[in-house]
Amino acid sequence: MRLIIFGSTGSVGRQIVAQALAQGHTVTAFARNPAALQPLQHTRLTLHQGDVLNLAAVEQAVKGHDAVLCALGAGRKGTVRSEGTKNIIRAMEQTGVKRLICQTTLGAGDSKGNLNFFWKYVMFGFLLKEAMKDHELQEQYVRQSSLDWTLVRPAAFTDGAVTGKYRHGFASDAQELTLKISRADVADFLLKQLTTDEYLKKTPGLSY
Repeated sequence: MRLIIFGSTGSVGRQIVAQALAQGHTVTAFARNPAALQPLQHTRLTLHQGDVLNLAAVEQAVKGHDAVLCALGAGRKGTVRSEGTKNIIRAMEQTGVKRLICQTTLGAGDSKGNLNFFWKYVMFGFLLKEAMKDHELQEQYVRQSSLDWTLVRPAAFTDGAVTGKYRHGFASDAQELTLKISRADVADFLLKQLTTDEYLKKTPGLSY
């Protein structure tokens, strides 16, 4: 497939790029500073410099791809996730690209019930409150779109290799979770959505 990845220089984005190439996909890595990916060179990798907050730049980049994977990050504050995703959606709707796989976070929407006290009230209730608001708005934009979307909600990121052994699509009140998932396994799950409709227009959680 011809894939374009937004947030490609982030910790999850890098994993998506590397795994997508290993699986034989043709990849466009969209980033403000694509030079950060230069150590990863491949004949099927195109580095596309651009700002996700610039709709025209996003539209130009999206054209001609089969699917879009979004792993935008913005730290604790800012609205890059939601505003950037809104531009991605607009660009896809304008260019006829339908499949969007977007990484948000466990705790968004009804998955708040999966969190323990620490994550619910200390992290997302206080320290990462603004980031959660951004994710909630991001999900709202995706849900309201006409796209074939999947919103993936991973737990807290850890390092580690791909295991493929993780829980996904669990109930919104499931409690027996570690609330951790490696970045490599997040990328693994995101890419698996390219070949299945199991979670089409759904919001699967992801955790060990």
